[in-house]
Amino acid sequence: MSTAKPPNILIVMVDQLNGTLFPDGPADWLHAPNLKALAARSVRFANSYTASPLCAPGRAAFMSGQLPSRNGVYDNAAEFRSDIPTYAHHLRRAGYQTTLSGKMHFVGPDQMHGFEERLTTDIYPADFGWTPDYRKPGERIDWWYHNMGSVTGAGVAEITNQLEYDDEVAHHAVAKVYDLSRGLDPRPWMLTVSFTHPHDPYVARRKYWDLYEDCQHLMPKVGLIPYAGQDPQSQRIFDASDWHSYTLTDEMVQRSRRAYFANISYVDDKIGEILAALTASRQEAIVVFVSDHGDMLGERGLWFKMTFYDGSARVPMMIAAPGLAPGLVSEPVSTLDICPTLCDLAGVSMDEVMPWTDGISLVGLAKGQGRSEPVAMEYAAEASITPLVSLRKGRWKLNLCTADPDQLFDMTDDPDELRNLATDPAHAATLATLRAEAMARWDLARFDADVRASQARRWVVYEALRQGGYYPWDYQPLQKASERYMRNHMDLNILEDSKRFPRGE
Repeated sequence: MSTAKPPNILIVMVDQLNGTLFPDGPADWLHAPNLKALAARSVRFANSYTASPLCAPGRAAFMSGQLPSRNGVYDNAAEFRSDIPTYAHHLRRAGYQTTLSGKMHFVGPDQMHGFEERLTTDIYPADFGWTPDYRKPGERIDWWYHNMGSVTGAGVAEITNQLEYDDEVAHHAVAKVYDLSRGLDPRPWMLTVSFTHPHDPYVARRKYWDLYEDCQHLMPKVGLIPYAGQDPQSQRIFDASDWHSYTLTDEMVQRSRRAYFANISYVDDKIGEILAALTASRQEAIVVFVSDHGDMLGERGLWFKMTFYDGSARVPMMIAAPGLAPGLVSEPVSTLDICPTLCDLAGVSMDEVMPWTDGISLVGLAKGQGRSEPVAMEYAAEASITPLVSLRKGRWKLNLCTADPDQLFDMTDDPDELRNLATDPAHAATLATLRAEAMARWDLARFDADVRASQARRWVVYEALRQGGYYPWDYQPLQKASERYMRNHMDLNILEDSKRFPRGE
């Protein structure tokens, strides 16, 4: 039996990063030197998909390895239940120190979900206030729904709500890496660092904005498709984002995309700070890089997420780990696969819960083995009126919704998803095969009923809890001031020695 210490693990998550910009690591034209260096030593998954193209459901699925229909996190205000094991639970149970710095959009009274320590609060609310309502199809909840002001207001600023947040996330993460190097805790560690960039609003610092002055990618590849020519879900996204109330110019589109690319460079700098601290403190760790979902960035006229088109649903994923040779994997994979992959790499068994998870370990695939399981996606949040589901298998993507016509795309011949083959007789057999596989997986009527019941319960609870005294669930980071720096119950000689790394140089 091996007595080797389990590997340390650093997980870096970003928000709303379009995976089509990472065909094999960051695209050549992106100014992202730290991510490019990480890609050179990583297994790169070119066709990685979110489990759900929205923040909270995408993140809960990523942490648990469960689709929203299984874990109940349907939207940005659905509770992530405490009895659902996450990779933080699995690793902590196996003896890991587990820490989170940054966003994970936990909704509900449990704001830890297996993490022993959180270094920051979250950037989004933890209550039920952002609950959609299928009883009111087409309703816009203006105070929290996306609108196109992110596009019309794109530009430069030196500080924003989100820049302030991510500066703090990186600061605490770097400090934690150095603290871990002191060896005061003998356990292996898992540190998750989760940024909110390059999520809109599309506003960037000047130093990063200037990097893209001559960028040749400031206009979408697929231009605006008129509203009448959009599929029903895209029309609902147009409506939900109040697209009709704004007049968008090419300059606005270019400024939005430029700021988005600039914020990729900003977050690359922050990731570089963390990786530099890891190197300076002479620590080794498995490094996982991933996003929760993508951003359409004006393709087809769509912005943000909420759709299964690749700009929204495809995300970058890279894993640098001992025993995994760097290289490119083209088979479709899912963020659902990260939880079992982390456990596999750490030698932690998930056998007790595997019958109720939807992901599979990627270690075999990274080592050249095949994969027969399709990638599954779900969406049951704002801009939908009943759940949507999707299967990506091989070259095919099938999108289903009881309210909409089927969609079938050949992702090899039609990567821009412009030709729906669902009504093409030449592809009837493919449609039938994939549809049967989807129907064996999903009971869409039951899924819809579960979502409606959850929404109705949460509206009652939220309205009740906002009456009288209000006790929010937002996480309050704790700092024990009497245990920081130098205090009179400490021996200064011991303190100075124990806080120094490396010693004797």
